[in-house]
Amino acid sequence: MNKPLLATLAALVVSGAGAVPAVAAPAPAPAPAPAVQAVTFAGTVSLSNCSGSVVRFPASEDDDPAMVMSNGHCLETGFPPAGTVVVDRASSRTFGLLNSAGTRLGTLRASKIAYGTMTDTDVALYQLTTTYAQIKSSYGITALTLNDTRPTAGSAITVVSGYWKRTYACNVDGFAYRLKEGTWTWKDSIRYTSACQTIGGTSGSPVIDNATGKVVAVNNTGNEDGGRCTDNNPCEVSESGTVTVRQGINYAQQTYQIPACFGLDNKLDLSRSGCTLPKP
Repeated sequence: MNKPLLATLAALVVSGAGAVPAVAAPAPAPAPAPAVQAVTFAGTVSLSNCSGSVVRFPASEDDDPAMVMSNGHCLETGFPPAGTVVVDRASSRTFGLLNSAGTRLGTLRASKIAYGTMTDTDVALYQLTTTYAQIKSSYGITALTLNDTRPTAGSAITVVSGYWKRTYACNVDGFAYRLKEGTWTWKDSIRYTSACQTIGGTSGSPVIDNATGKVVAVNNTGNEDGGRCTDNNPCEVSESGTVTVRQGINYAQQTYQIPACFGLDNKLDLSRSGCTLPKP
């Protein structure tokens, strides 16, 4: 995992690109490229040991209790053992809400851990004591939206760490059928290209698709030392069982499957049609 409170510093990677329309005469000019959304720190949060973000689902309403997403391995209760799913557990954890420049605006508080696991994925979702509308009214911050479609290889992405107030820009290099680290196994993980050199404390950072501004994954781990399937050294396992170790490469867990598991009023319902998250 991208361990919390790691003392190693990494260079900040910030990427921004503007497209200049090509002009070809006498042929018509090509259609302009889709506008790229500016990726900022707005809506991200800092935890005591990790990063996170205020998120909403495509069907969420302004008066719904807001949600904060981070990693399952960032839970204040410790790493959930393999096969364990935490649901509706009381929590009063606090989060520092950031604006677009990474300045702390205030403190948000959880009412409960709505969902948390390190099985198949590595995610934690906290329900807050405030609604999206209240956060917007008090701080001018709009929650980040979870995309409910699977990202594609080659997509330009940005990992936004509220803990370090740093961003890491790269692309989706591909997908690991299975990613094994110690006793945990994650499915269909995103592999970054080498430019995203995430470090400890970036765990739980939202991974944002630059083209849409929506969240497509949650940052969680990387192979630090070249170890094979050990703690802090995940390995990729193909469908045929082939093991591949990629030292220095980092990973995230996809989030497109999460919205299907939440219904009216952002209430978790693991029995909903289309919900594939692991159950307790």
